[in-house]
Amino acid sequence: MNISCLILIILIACFGVLMLISAIVGRKHGTRHGNDSFFIGSRQSPWYVVAIGMIGSSISGVSFVSVPGMVRENSFFYMQTVVGFFFGYLIIANVLLPMYYKLKTASIYEYLLERFGQRAYKTGASFFILAQSIGSAARAYIVVIILQTLVLNQFGIPFAVTAFLFVGMIWLYTFKEGIRTLVWTDAWLTLVLIGALAWMIIEFGHALGQNIPEVIQTVKNGPYAQWIELTDWHNKQYVLKQFFSGIFIALVMTGLNQDMIQKNRTISQLHKSQKNMYWYGFAFIPLNLLFLTLGALMLTFANEKGIALPASSDEILPMLATKGYLNPIVTVLFTIGIVSASFSSTDSSMTSLTTSFCIDIAGKQQDERFRKRVHAGFALLFVGCILLFRLVNHHSLIDTIYVIVSYTYGPLLGLFSFGLLTKRTANDKIIPWIAVASPIICYILQLISTKYAGYSFGYELLMLNGFLTFSGLWLTSNKSITYGNI
Repeated sequence: MNISCLILIILIACFGVLMLISAIVGRKHGTRHGNDSFFIGSRQSPWYVVAIGMIGSSISGVSFVSVPGMVRENSFFYMQTVVGFFFGYLIIANVLLPMYYKLKTASIYEYLLERFGQRAYKTGASFFILAQSIGSAARAYIVVIILQTLVLNQFGIPFAVTAFLFVGMIWLYTFKEGIRTLVWTDAWLTLVLIGALAWMIIEFGHALGQNIPEVIQTVKNGPYAQWIELTDWHNKQYVLKQFFSGIFIALVMTGLNQDMIQKNRTISQLHKSQKNMYWYGFAFIPLNLLFLTLGALMLTFANEKGIALPASSDEILPMLATKGYLNPIVTVLFTIGIVSASFSSTDSSMTSLTTSFCIDIAGKQQDERFRKRVHAGFALLFVGCILLFRLVNHHSLIDTIYVIVSYTYGPLLGLFSFGLLTKRTANDKIIPWIAVASPIICYILQLISTKYAGYSFGYELLMLNGFLTFSGLWLTSNKSITYGNI
């Protein structure tokens, strides 16, 4: 049996497990809960299962190749950001989650309606839908490309069919029970992902003739073991920039993200949801350490074997894992890991987008038939975007898309920060204009700074974007209090 057939059989088996989990969840709870089940899982999820699943939802297929690849240029400096993530999750657990549990609907953006008004509410939800749609479709595109190259090309299956199959499989196990199913499927996918990652580390160690203790010493004493940058504050890797950026990235990518908070709100009680957030945040530290360890090992292996590496860091792991340099099992593990990560992040995104559109944009929280149509619509949107990216076929397009997506979270950060940190009343009519102007100003400042000062903003651009939104709200607000007690 060739490697492509083996991978295809394993992937079909994995999908079979996902469908089985979906069927069990549906049979156990029935369909009596309707949209309540789809949106918030009837608040019956165990907190520890949610914590495991959230880890997988946070790691896309792109992250699976990008985090190990970044070791070549940035050593282990990414851990400075990861530690910042943990403190961001502490803030989410103790500031944002109590507020969200007071809301009566599944959407976190209803806070903006209560605090500011209708336009702020629609603006916040629209920014989320824009960012999540483009970002998730782009990440899915990368994984579909890998599947097409490694597996389906061997069977003469066209790329368009691969895209439909990938998105269609996700739609099949999510369209009935939604978030209730995802809590369990994502937990299983996360365990598969972690298992594949750990096994890949062992295989790279074997290729180097090393056992686990020797692998640890190789990474610890190798050229990529730098963790902290304390000397040059101009450097994007400077510790304070990375640490505080990590806090704010966690706040916006998890705390202000319907995708991630929706899972938390399937837990019945606030204190259990907070416990979930603590463990989820802590688990992210050793998990990213494993990814970076894999990166250090693959670079050490390439150096010892004299393998010429591609210019793009994101292409290093796929090349080493699939081009016959290692045991064929590594190709299988790589494919399983990247597909598990992509399934877990894409299914979560599709469900949260459906939730936000039904509740925030259309105002049809109870219409189950409409929800099913919207869910199918987002599945088709994902397929369309994947095919469009394939048509353009330019890697810089994906880079540009990720930059655009990163700009969209700044206004959300500014809106929520202003609402939580001040008691001033913003002018709801001009909030959409402020939210749109802030990322545009950020882009202009980035061009000016790069051209005339030789300084290019990194992760701190998010903080600047949020600050500009906050400032715009402050300058156009007054001291009168007209909102409720959220």
